[in-house]
Amino acid sequence: MLLKSLHKTLLLAALVGPVWAQKPPVAPGAPVITGVYTCVDAKGRVLTADRPIADCTDREQKILNPSGTVKAKIGPTLTAQERAEQEQREKREADERNRAADEKRRDRALLTRYPTKAVHDQERAEALAQIGVVVQAAKNRLEELAKQRGSIDQEMEFYKKDPEKAPAYVRRQLEENVQSQAVQRRFISEQEAEIRRVNVRFDDELVRLRQLWTLTAPAPSR
Repeated sequence: MLLKSLHKTLLLAALVGPVWAQKPPVAPGAPVITGVYTCVDAKGRVLTADRPIADCTDREQKILNPSGTVKAKIGPTLTAQERAEQEQREKREADERNRAADEKRRDRALLTRYPTKAVHDQERAEALAQIGVVVQAAKNRLEELAKQRGSIDQEMEFYKKDPEKAPAYVRRQLEENVQSQAVQRRFISEQEAEIRRVNVRFDDELVRLRQLWTLTAPAPSR
């Protein structure tokens, strides 16, 4: 009986001993979980060791308790390129989560600000009205400058053949009038472009708001 037990122990040592002796170096700073590491390598062999197994870096390894139960699992060891690809993938996923979260926050803010279409329409009208006030003021100033230009032209009529002989103050008035009219026209053009931008903004908001209003509308009672 003793010989049989000794034979069994020697046989187990012969099978496990060479594999156990293969202790691959652990990467600096990498945590090593104590226990028995086991895996099935690419050749179908069951390998065991007291640390991560080099022949199974490309596959999952199990860490066993002394009782034989699974204590933990570690995934395949990644190459530098695989780690870089994984980091890029994780970054894209994080960016997408952040984008989705930002979109939800914007939607909530939009719904809070514009609970109904009437509120949205009113704010659009107010924004356009404010621009309309400054545009009208610029147009009024342009009319004043046009009248002033008429008076200047009457004075310049005496010097039609040789404008250089006109008094310096008249020529200066003409130059300032031309510049002022150009400024007012440019300002009016900019405000008209602003009107278009405001309408585009409210149009885009309205498209999204209609979707949100539909999603948040109470279910019809039966």
